[in-house]
Amino acid sequence: MPERETIAHLSAIEAGYATAPGGRPVLRGVDLELAAGEHVALLGANGSGKSTLLRVLAGVLRPTAGRVELFGRPVDEWDRSELARRVTVLPQGLELPHGFRVAEVVALGRIPHARSWFATSVEDEAAVGRALADADVEDLADRPVHELSGGERQRVLVAMALAQEPALLLLDEPTAHLDVAHQLALIELLERLRRARSVTVLAVLHDLNLAARFADRALILHAGRLVPAGPERGRFDLRRLRDAFGVPIAEAITTDGHRVLAPGVPDSGISRIPD
Repeated sequence: MPERETIAHLSAIEAGYATAPGGRPVLRGVDLELAAGEHVALLGANGSGKSTLLRVLAGVLRPTAGRVELFGRPVDEWDRSELARRVTVLPQGLELPHGFRVAEVVALGRIPHARSWFATSVEDEAAVGRALADADVEDLADRPVHELSGGERQRVLVAMALAQEPALLLLDEPTAHLDVAHQLALIELLERLRRARSVTVLAVLHDLNLAARFADRALILHAGRLVPAGPERGRFDLRRLRDAFGVPIAEAITTDGHRVLAPGVPDSGISRIPD
């Protein structure tokens, strides 16, 4: 298999905020490389720096040390509008604008490509149509956004991100406030879209089992540093998880071979779940 193009490269990153306790950096010595078309899950306790890392990757937060390269160029060499056409960030708790229809919200994703504030191009209309179809919200196009359920809102936000046609999609807790069925549906949707569009996805997740099942690899942010969650896809190092989250975590294997993680359950070794 040919080696995939590197989309993002972070080296020895330190970053934080002036208001952080003691002025200490949130990220310390972080190295990260993202390849074209891969799906990476970012894990870690609240306050571990996951959102900070996304901000550094998006070029929004300047690190105090280290180097950030996006698409083969230092991030400082990118024009903001040019970078916005390649990188999309969906932050936590993003609200949909009241009074808009779904199609109008999805069309906001075309702003980085706009040639005029007062007109849309044929390319814009085509991109919005593809995004509505790919995110499975075509039937919602004329619905006011205030009428949508939580799961529908998240799919619309994904459609808006897709309309931007990014090469790198950064998602901060995309499954927050969704029930189990909608969490699964959203991650399955992202995985289908990643394969169809060859977009690189970095998603902050709190559900360890979703991360293990869908991500090509998972990373843990702990004490400001980034480490692999496990030795291979779908297999996590329980010690690293326990250290990061501060709770016991057990692992079991179902009869069909799926690994299941159970936070809060003391680890008594790998067991098998009967039918």
